Amino acid sequence: MLDPADQILLRQRPEGRAVMRQSWRDLLFLHFPCDPEEVQRLLPSGLEVDTFPDENGIERAWIGLVPFLMTNVRWSFAPAVPGTHTFPETNVRTYVRHRGKNPGVWFFSLDATNPLAVATARMAFSLPYFRSAMSISREGQNLWYQGQRTGGSYEIGLQIGDDTETPGPGSLEFFLIERYLLYAFRRGTLWSGRVFHAPYGLRRALVTQISETLVASAGLRSQPFTHVVFSPGVDVEVFSIRKIFDPS
Repeated sequence: MLDPADQILLRQRPEGRAVMRQSWRDLLFLHFPCDPEEVQRLLPSGLEVDTFPDENGIERAWIGLVPFLMTNVRWSFAPAVPGTHTFPETNVRTYVRHRGKNPGVWFFSLDATNPLAVATARMAFSLPYFRSAMSISREGQNLWYQGQRTGGSYEIGLQIGDDTETPGPGSLEFFLIERYLLYAFRRGTLWSGRVFHAPYGLRRALVTQISETLVASAGLRSQPFTHVVFSPGVDVEVFSIRKIFDPS
């Protein structure tokens, strides 16, 4: 487990110009704790599982399933292309650090309905995107997330509750959600990329129904999600990924 100050430092906007702008809306964060060794075996060399104590005080890895709506997607130097800037997305993730520092996110999979977004993300950011059929619908404070692709699917019903306090450093919510660095792996080399946005506003949430196989398709044992929180969303700047030069 890292000092929360490492996460706070990464909240700052990186220098330079963002390559993309996008908005993330109606985010559902589902998490469960698991054995760090189970996760470590799936990570590339150079990355280590970032852990946080479970309710029994045992240091655990955390697996997240995060469906949301991606919108206002565009390159920073160009306007949004009609028909391509709004689509559902879902990711299966865990939390990692590099050489004991730089806390970030490792994505086991990212699903999107937009084929152009899938191809672009694979090429430009080396991320494991898959094309998927997904939908998000809402009626009042009730949301339904659905998705299906080769190898995995999910159906989730959600009831949004009251606002929660802003998570503070040292809390589980802060550990899970305040992440501004991602890692990718391509041709034997680690890469990292930054995003910048305001801290998430969070609301309590109740899962009314759920079935999913995306976690298992990532090579992990699926378990009940013990931590659930919802966010209306944030506006995001995305920066170029950079190669990580590790000492030999």
